[in-house]
Amino acid sequence: IQDKEFDVIIKSNFQKQEEKKIKMKLAISTLVLAVSGVSAFTAPSGRTTSSIVNMADSTMEEEEPIAVPQLPEMSQSMPFMARPGMLKGEMAGDVGFDPLGFVKSEQDLMIYREAEVKHARLAMLAAAGWPLSEVFDKKIASGLNLIPVVDASDRAPSVLNGGLGKVSPVYWVVCLVAAAAIDFIGISKSRGNEPGYFPGNFGFDPFGVYPKDKDGQMWMQTAEIKNGRLAMIAITAFAVQEFVTKSGVVDETPLFFFPLTKTLNEYANYGYIQ
Repeated sequence: IQDKEFDVIIKSNFQKQEEKKIKMKLAISTLVLAVSGVSAFTAPSGRTTSSIVNMADSTMEEEEPIAVPQLPEMSQSMPFMARPGMLKGEMAGDVGFDPLGFVKSEQDLMIYREAEVKHARLAMLAAAGWPLSEVFDKKIASGLNLIPVVDASDRAPSVLNGGLGKVSPVYWVVCLVAAAAIDFIGISKSRGNEPGYFPGNFGFDPFGVYPKDKDGQMWMQTAEIKNGRLAMIAITAFAVQEFVTKSGVVDETPLFFFPLTKTLNEYANYGYIQ
């Protein structure tokens, strides 16, 4: 009987120890869970915060759409008219001027720009050569014992002024050959799809003044086309002015072409200066 009681006591003590172990494990588990739950509601460290912010910023930068410049609805040159669809401002001097709607496609745009550049360059040469011929033609012809091409009123030969028959046929042949050669080069380059080619680009830059950067190149192209357009207007005005006034351009504006003393002396003789 004593042995049985002893065994019962031992078993009860063992059970109590096991219950204590189980309670201890439960307490430790509860403490761990409590600590982890509190840490979930505490502020993260500075390094973690900065990394999260950086990730958010990078995500925003990646997802931010690139702003595409909107094309104006109205023409810059004629604000009361809608901008032509093919004129997108990508070419130098493009101000949306096509009131009659000649340009229907990209090919049309390239053809018209090629023609405009050629006429602009020719007009710049003519706008300089016209008055210079009226100033020096008689002097050069007198020195070479030739007949002057300008008439008695110092007017240069033109369709309106007449006098084109005085020009040597050799001159016209040279002009036609040179124009045909330049046109052939331009057509070959435009159809050859050469890299970097744009209308009027013949690669002619003997003094190396053409800029290397894109902004400088666009500025140079814009300056050329604007001066060329002005020259086309000027050469037309020269012809009309001389036809109407029956007087040479240099005689109408002598301040630009003759010495100041000579001009003032003539003005005094005419009574403009008392």
